[in-house]
Amino acid sequence: MKRRKAIKSGLIGSAALSALASLPVKAFQRDHIPAEKSWKINVFSKHLQWVGYDEMAKIISQIGFNGVDLTVRPKGHVEPENVERDLPKVAEACDKHGVEMGMMTTAIKSANDPTTELILKTAASLGVKVYRLGWYKYDFTKPIPDNLKNFGIELQKIGELNAKYGIVGDYQNHAGISAGSAVWDIHELVKDLNTKWVGVQYDIRHAMVEGLKSWQLGLRLLASHIHSLDIKDFEYAKIDEDWDVKNVPLGKGAIDFKSYFTLLNELNVHAPISIHLEYPLGGADHGLTELTIPGEQVIAAMANDLKYLRTVL
Repeated sequence: MKRRKAIKSGLIGSAALSALASLPVKAFQRDHIPAEKSWKINVFSKHLQWVGYDEMAKIISQIGFNGVDLTVRPKGHVEPENVERDLPKVAEACDKHGVEMGMMTTAIKSANDPTTELILKTAASLGVKVYRLGWYKYDFTKPIPDNLKNFGIELQKIGELNAKYGIVGDYQNHAGISAGSAVWDIHELVKDLNTKWVGVQYDIRHAMVEGLKSWQLGLRLLASHIHSLDIKDFEYAKIDEDWDVKNVPLGKGAIDFKSYFTLLNELNVHAPISIHLEYPLGGADHGLTELTIPGEQVIAAMANDLKYLRTVL
């Protein structure tokens, strides 16, 4: 069978799940610590877009994640225009397998987009608590402050919708040259907004790429606005004679996660976590629906990253 047909029939998911038996049992055991001090760890569903909703929830449950950070965006697990039809199906699958659907990742940048209110209304009704916004691109024909003022106006309108439906929208810092890459500019965007409805999804990988030593300053600046966290790791590498970054499994790169979580505790930042697997995984790292490696390799990578993070925590 072609892989796409195999995925639809459930064969790929079943074969992959059988690989769980060969992984250390400890990888799937949730820590027995007081609920108020535990961290809810979700997996980014971008890396499971090669399976359907039920198999996705089953895999997440078997590995031991608390829940899913669901992609509700173009080419995601749920397409924005189909949110009313498909998001309840995901919620049903998650309930069936005992995992939470408390986070989602969107491309929302404007309250005026016809799908924005539809997504927020549907997601909130199904128990989603926090979502990631889309990224704003700088128009370099205008001063940076003017750009930020315009972005802030958009976020204010989105925040009003969030308040209406009781859901939080977070802006992620991301390496590069978009709004948020420098980290301080996110503070300019959110500092005057109601932090109850618009805040920050802090990504330590992207923060360290752009500020190997100074990332702590950005974290301290944004701490009171953080509602969610992204976790991934990287290393610096010379690629085709140019210095760049290379994504790696958790604990294999430049990030000192123990120091990072120590600082989060010091700053009283406690938020749901989304694990991202951006290193090479046969297309799962890019959210593809067809893989070039066996699905069990993706599952094993997820289990290993989760085990490492729980050990750190």
